[in-house]
Amino acid sequence: MSLAGALFVLAGAVGLAPARSAAALAVAAGCALACVRLAWLAGAAPAPDGRRTRRIALSRRAAALLDAAVLVAGLTVAVLPLTAASYRLPVAVGGLALSTPLYAVALLRLPGRSRLSRAERLRRTVDVLGLAISLFFAFVVLRPPGPVPAAARVVTAGAAIGLAVLLVGALTERRRRPGAARCLGGAAATLAGLALLVVLLAHDAPAGATLAVAPPLLLGALLTEAGARRTAAGERAGSDDAPAAWPGLTAPAAIAALAAGHHLSTVGEFTAPAMALGLAVIPPMVLREVLAAADHRRRAERLAAHEARLRALAGAARPAVPDRGADPLAPLADRRELLRRLVGREGGALLVVDLLGLEDGTEVAAPVLAEAARRLRAGPGRGDLVARLDGAEFAVLTDVGPVLAYALGTRLVAALAEPYPSGGGPSRLRVAVGLAETTGGDPEDVLRQAELARRRAVQLGGDRVEWYDAYLEEQLVRRLDLERELPGAVARGELDLVYQPVLALADRLPVGTEALLRWRSPVLGTVLPEELLPVAADLDLLGEVGRWVLDRACRQLADWSDGRRLWMAVNVTPRELAAPDFVARTATALAAYEVPPERLVVEVAEPVVAAELPTVVARFAGLRSLGVRTALDDFRAEHASLAQLRRLPIDLLKVGPHLVGPAPDGQRPLIDVVANLGDRLGLEVVVEGLESDAQVAGARRAGCRYGQGFALARPATAERVEAWFEEFPTPR
Repeated sequence: MSLAGALFVLAGAVGLAPARSAAALAVAAGCALACVRLAWLAGAAPAPDGRRTRRIALSRRAAALLDAAVLVAGLTVAVLPLTAASYRLPVAVGGLALSTPLYAVALLRLPGRSRLSRAERLRRTVDVLGLAISLFFAFVVLRPPGPVPAAARVVTAGAAIGLAVLLVGALTERRRRPGAARCLGGAAATLAGLALLVVLLAHDAPAGATLAVAPPLLLGALLTEAGARRTAAGERAGSDDAPAAWPGLTAPAAIAALAAGHHLSTVGEFTAPAMALGLAVIPPMVLREVLAAADHRRRAERLAAHEARLRALAGAARPAVPDRGADPLAPLADRRELLRRLVGREGGALLVVDLLGLEDGTEVAAPVLAEAARRLRAGPGRGDLVARLDGAEFAVLTDVGPVLAYALGTRLVAALAEPYPSGGGPSRLRVAVGLAETTGGDPEDVLRQAELARRRAVQLGGDRVEWYDAYLEEQLVRRLDLERELPGAVARGELDLVYQPVLALADRLPVGTEALLRWRSPVLGTVLPEELLPVAADLDLLGEVGRWVLDRACRQLADWSDGRRLWMAVNVTPRELAAPDFVARTATALAAYEVPPERLVVEVAEPVVAAELPTVVARFAGLRSLGVRTALDDFRAEHASLAQLRRLPIDLLKVGPHLVGPAPDGQRPLIDVVANLGDRLGLEVVVEGLESDAQVAGARRAGCRYGQGFALARPATAERVEAWFEEFPTPR
């Protein structure tokens, strides 16, 4: 279509067709294509009733408004060759006046628009001001000599402000909402083309000049359609990071400089108002630099706060061992001596050793610490330094390289994990070791790095050696960010659910969905459950998050009450199941939304069941007494898995695609074994993670009834999944 428009414009430029007719054909062709596609988007979604209408009607209404705006712009240019000369300017002004509010309302209704902070509003205002002044200056110095018609003055001023608003919005949204950014850019190009048309007609420009409006109008129509199509497809919002500073700083300067250079080369001098307008471009640029410097300062302060928090976590003081007479730990060096020995040290490594589970200051602690010190002194080489940092935390400074130091750390873990004699019988401690290379840096930094590695070893359960690297520090900073932002996320409305359909493999009709949790953090972006749930568990927020997920899933099930007996699977952890009120809370949610219990499926992952098997069995039995179905997710088909499968009261068994692959020669595929086992136990088997037609065919051939995965349907928002359901006949 772009090529066809270019050919029409070229034909008008070389005289093969009248200029206005060529421009009208080029614009009409592009706008017609865009209008057809936008009309399809406006009518693609069903018209439901109730609470969902407002959510879905917004998207349809926005598409309809964009369609109307593009249609008005296209008709404005298309009717010019058929309009008398005296009516062309009013037609162009009317088209611009009508398409502008249509675009404005449509853009405000696009999904994903977020509330701006005060700093962001100020930054955008300054960017708009700088760009608007530079555009208006360019219009003033580039216009034809002579008197300026009133229509041209009004449209020029309005166009400068409107284009600045739209272009700044497109630049700032290009990462977070690419579809909306394209719509903003399309609106800017379309309105710029109409404004140019008004100015040309107001100045009685030659007919050939009309060809200049075709490229922006054609580009605007196609950009608007592309952005609306991407937005309707449910794009995933990216990060909310501030955009790069260079467009806001260099674009106004470049526009003003180019316009001024052209004016000097053609006219040779500036009038006083034009000179004042050109100088007015500078203050917004200076203010933009001041705001950018303030942003950098705030970012540096946040990084410094992160650094201080990391140092506090890594070097948190532990209470000192009380004086009990002769201290067997006295021969060990202290923290000050360790730091002194680290100054200027170019090679070697530092190991920080932590004894986990030892309550310092108790009667048991003193002899255990003395024995631990003896074992520590026996492990390293003769020239190595053993120091006590705080409480049950020690350090070993060695001259060997990092690989041998890692081996030393492994030996220390084995030695210190051996049982310790005590009055109540032998006791065993877990040991966490952090390792950092000594590279001649600041001693405090080396010690901090070893402490961070030790902290990572503690997070992973202990009895291990962790090696410091920059990625480790990034992970810890990310963890601190998650711990800071997650409290209050439920109250702020930042949690969201997406839904992945489950299909019957025989006819590929939908039978259910699985609710998948997403945290749409305005600071951290989209956070997946694999990262969210461990932090929620450590902060004791699993119950709050789990209650929100259950409530939202039941509410969505109540919305999907159109005759389809779809189920909804909700993932829970054994810790959530262990809550005494879990079964009662589930019954309350089902009753609140009048959801039949059999439409809810509560599933728990098989790898974490073994440690809490009695609790899981009891809670699953309680759920089944309500009529709620239960499922075992991520079934591994191992001997231990098969043994505990008979004890669990479940209805669905979910297995991964790895079982569908070919088996060794002479053996049956594992999926066949699992399908036969499920049939014998009365379980329905769901194969998840199916990503190819071959895997789907293998699961169906084995007799598995249900499937789930990208090869069948991808996770999407409730609205998108509901629209996808409409493609299938409703069961009677």
